[in-house]
Amino acid sequence: MLMPLVGKTIRFTIAVLVILQVADSLSDKPITSILAGLGVGGLAVALAGQDTIKNVFGSLVIVADKPFEIGDRIVFDGYDGPVESVGFRSTKIRTLTGHLVTIPNSELVNKSVENIGKRPHIRRLANITITYDTPPEKVQQAVEIIKEVLDNHEGMDPEYPPRVYFNEFNDWSLNILVIYWYHPPDYWAYLAFTERVNHEILRRLNEEGIEFAFPTQTVHVEGVSAQG
Repeated sequence: MLMPLVGKTIRFTIAVLVILQVADSLSDKPITSILAGLGVGGLAVALAGQDTIKNVFGSLVIVADKPFEIGDRIVFDGYDGPVESVGFRSTKIRTLTGHLVTIPNSELVNKSVENIGKRPHIRRLANITITYDTPPEKVQQAVEIIKEVLDNHEGMDPEYPPRVYFNEFNDWSLNILVIYWYHPPDYWAYLAFTERVNHEILRRLNEEGIEFAFPTQTVHVEGVSAQG
């Protein structure tokens, strides 16, 4: 991240020195007078380019604080993708849809940046819903089955064991909460593992006759007897 900024700084410094040398050669005024004139002009430019100055200081803050590095996937202001470059004025993000987004550095240092590239794991939180007519012993059996499927699972960190609980009475179902963490945070490996887990839970619950619930609504109509 620092090398492109250093390279730009060196090129800018060399350009300024060359301009001063040429101005000194072409002008009959001493270099101190030229520098004084440039100082007054520089003040006017600074006042007119306050946003640019903020972005330059923003780039220095990014380099010093390191909220992300080149290649890290970040989420900022709705944009999600890897960082391609950090310049003096802006940072470029290549979104997951392929678009290149340019964000002023002054905004990056003043708002929250979510660095997905630095996450230690991928967490899955799922709700397995079963029907209300499931007997209590079958509900407990469903919980035990899911625990068995996730026991010492692929990508498990001993400090983050899977969690399975019968935790809620929904409007139309009994809810089993499932949480597990996958290490390292390889998204495609995580998806492949999740697919295998889903297939195994589906197979095991079907074998035990435990039915999955789907949104339903029961309407009770009371009869009214007519008098006459």
